[in-house]
Amino acid sequence: MTVNAQKAQFSLGEIIDRAVQQSPAAKQAETRKENRYWQYRFYKSNYNPQLRLSGSAPGYAKAFDRVQQPDGTFGFVPVNQLNSQVNLGLEQPIPFTGGNVSINSNLFYFDVLGDDIENQIYRGSPINISLSQPVFAFNQLRWDKRTEPLRFEESKREFVEEKEAISRQAVDLFFSYLVAQINLQIAEFNLANNDTIYKIEEGRYNIGTTSRNNLLQVELQLLRSKQGVAQAKLDLETSQLQLRSFIGLNDETPFQLRLPESIPQFEINYGEALEYAKSNRADFLAFERRRIEAEREVARAKGQRFQTNITATVGWNDSGDELNDVYNDPLNEQRANISFSIPIMDWGRNKARMQTALANERLSDYVIAQDELNFEQEILTQVRQFEVLRSQLEITKKSDEVAQERYMVSQNRYLIGKIDITNLNIALTEKDDAKRSYINALKSFWTAYYDLRRLTLYDFANEKLLYTPEEK
Repeated sequence: MTVNAQKAQFSLGEIIDRAVQQSPAAKQAETRKENRYWQYRFYKSNYNPQLRLSGSAPGYAKAFDRVQQPDGTFGFVPVNQLNSQVNLGLEQPIPFTGGNVSINSNLFYFDVLGDDIENQIYRGSPINISLSQPVFAFNQLRWDKRTEPLRFEESKREFVEEKEAISRQAVDLFFSYLVAQINLQIAEFNLANNDTIYKIEEGRYNIGTTSRNNLLQVELQLLRSKQGVAQAKLDLETSQLQLRSFIGLNDETPFQLRLPESIPQFEINYGEALEYAKSNRADFLAFERRRIEAEREVARAKGQRFQTNITATVGWNDSGDELNDVYNDPLNEQRANISFSIPIMDWGRNKARMQTALANERLSDYVIAQDELNFEQEILTQVRQFEVLRSQLEITKKSDEVAQERYMVSQNRYLIGKIDITNLNIALTEKDDAKRSYINALKSFWTAYYDLRRLTLYDFANEKLLYTPEEK
């Protein structure tokens, strides 16, 4: 197939760059990265003070309510009242204890309405300091401090891995289109050759130097070539649409791909590749996070056995008929309370909860150990496969060159009558198969190369890290 000079041509690197920068998959990865960033910011905010204003707007009630009488009995009396309250508090969690300390100021207003009744009361606390401290309880903030930074670091590494996965998928689609492009070139070349051969064979038949059987064989080959061109064009259009869709190329201008025959030369050591994978991959961080999470669930189970909480408040408060009564010479306020809940007999409930958490922790250790082994095995397999693919690529390239030359020789021998059409067709088939084998070897090499980049987050060809952890 003759390359149209007006068609744009793209290399493998250009297609990958477009996929990583503008493909829908890349935009989804960017959005996930942003989402994880804000999740991490939300986690960080749990350790910062929070200034809250709470309360209720004036509430009005006119109804019969149950009211306790001076003698201890209850009576239903009509009420017509207005009340409201407001509280301003600055709260600060205590991460290392799991408690909470706050500074508050509040005001409550109550007014009984009626023509013959005037009873308004202000009650408030100009300022008080409160402490709430669980004892022997599960401390979520302390455990989050161990897991969430790891999870955020994982997300940043996962983003780079996603980009490498996009590159890997771009390689697949690139070669799917390239194979269709080569197949069309082969089909059109074969059609032109078979048309020429048919005319030659027809001339030989007319002068009686070939048989009717040979002529029909060549005609059948010509018809198959026409069918092959039609199918190759359909395959090319389909693969081109898939590639366009993936890389986000909206321009309808036809384009062609250049064969990526320039192979980077570098050596890969398994130990080095494994170290890069352990240093850079999100999965290796996830192993540590999963261990901590298993320990966390054991701690949670322990914290649920006994529930004890200490609360204390010191400050000033007062009440009066006027608003100034609350703030002029307020009285000292002190409150303290210890609440507890201890199961005396729970029929093995706490023990079952604790043993379940311990069993899950052991199971998690076993699963992580297996995942670590699979992690190392995957790197080893990929490194060994890569070296084999490099050797196969050299062999298939040489085979392609030999098959091309053999076909030209066979064609010349056919034209001078030294071989028959059957041997020429065999040489043609071998030529086409060798070309496809070479393209498939190229695809396998580049696929393995980008798989290796994704598995190690290291570019061996350019000797640079694909992800560099931020300095703290």
